[in-house]
Amino acid sequence: MPTRKASAIWEKGLQNGKGSFKGESGTISGNYSFGSRFESAAGSNPEELLAAAEAACFSMALALGLEKNGTPADKVETSAACTIEKSGDGFKITTMSLVVNAKVPGIDNAKFQQIAEGTREGCPVSQALKGNVNITLTAKLN
Repeated sequence: MPTRKASAIWEKGLQNGKGSFKGESGTISGNYSFGSRFESAAGSNPEELLAAAEAACFSMALALGLEKNGTPADKVETSAACTIEKSGDGFKITTMSLVVNAKVPGIDNAKFQQIAEGTREGCPVSQALKGNVNITLTAKLN
């Protein structure tokens, strides 16, 4: 299996500094700062990247679970919200809230919820966060 890479640069101090990141593929990159991470300034931040990773991973893993069930999805759309909070002298990512809407012909809601919950527990990014971040899920059939 492949190993994926990314890099980041930070210049200057925490509150006056600025940073940038990029993925090896060249398809993701951005700038971030104290303001874009802990306030509402323009720019990206690590939590946004983590939320994107979780949403993408969850969508793919749910599609796989539904396909294995014999009820492939027409569409799986997942949004993720990653929360960082003050913790002692530092900060901690505390919650990842997932909301998934899926169009899945031929499945009842109970089975869909079971597969979605299994995906919350089993997708690779969720597994990486498990035990450290509270992952919540709201799953809806369209």
